[in-house]
Amino acid sequence: MKLKDMTYEEIELLSYTDLTYLLLKENKQPMNTPTIFRKICDLLKYDEEYYVEAIGDYYTSLTIDKRFVLLENNEWDIRDHHSIAITLDEEDDDDDFISDDDEDEEEVIAETTEEFDDSLEDEDEIDEDEDEIGLEGLTVLPEDELED
Repeated sequence: MKLKDMTYEEIELLSYTDLTYLLLKENKQPMNTPTIFRKICDLLKYDEEYYVEAIGDYYTSLTIDKRFVLLENNEWDIRDHHSIAITLDEEDDDDDFISDDDEDEEEVIAETTEEFDDSLEDEDEIDEDEDEIGLEGLTVLPEDELED
């Protein structure tokens, strides 16, 4: 349905984003935020004070609504009017995605693994030292059995 065929009451029931969609669809070309919101305020018979007060919230609602796309020239249009060109390069190999960062990460992993292995060897030495001290027969007592 076109806006010009709608009654004021019908227009009043629509959200700002629905009105924006209809305006952009009828206009068939992108429009900037102030122009669109000015037309909406005119349709709803809102004054200048309301326009100034509400345009920020209106802009936010446009950014959230996935039906619209903000173009490079700061104009809004219906997303369906625009397509995104995706080109695939058939010659790309997975090897191209290996970066110096990946090699650095591998070095860090290797160093960390060596440090972990060294710490395990240190633990084995500590266990051997405990055996030499004669701690092998000791048991841990519950707290209530401990003497003060």
